[in-house]
Amino acid sequence: MGFEFTILDFIQENMRCGFLDTVLPFISRLGNKGFIWILGASLLIVFSNKYKKHGLLILAILLTGVIIGNLFLKNIVMRPRPCWINESVDMLTGIPKDYSFPSGHTLSSFGAATGFMYTDRRMGISALVLALIIAFSRMYLYVHFPTDILGGMILGTGIALAEIYIFRRVTGG
Repeated sequence: MGFEFTILDFIQENMRCGFLDTVLPFISRLGNKGFIWILGASLLIVFSNKYKKHGLLILAILLTGVIIGNLFLKNIVMRPRPCWINESVDMLTGIPKDYSFPSGHTLSSFGAATGFMYTDRRMGISALVLALIIAFSRMYLYVHFPTDILGGMILGTGIALAEIYIFRRVTGG
């Protein structure tokens, strides 16, 4: 964990500024409970005949991610959050009560971004940029270790690719 605190402390000492202290908590909140991704998938379902099924696919990716990441892995790994260990950091957000690994925000963001990339490359690129910013915000806010973020990226992308494979088999496209 030492090298991870080195990264987190570097962020705290060299990147903290008024602008990011305002913007990154807001961007992080977009990922709370997958809000922005659920909204995006719902918009596809409601407003797009062409991508209606893709919206359902993204919701399935998000649901699978919650089950595997938040309900299962977090409670098996039981990794403490950095802000639980180092209480001296000035927190810009509430201190989460659940465990740290994997980052649920990152898992849902990369899962959804992969789903959007499969749906439409332009939507996917925008979603991927937002996913990267949300992932970084979780380290900036001192609520996740870098490996929590990496684990969320890998798991979210992997779940999405598995769901896309199933989607293609079931729908033929």
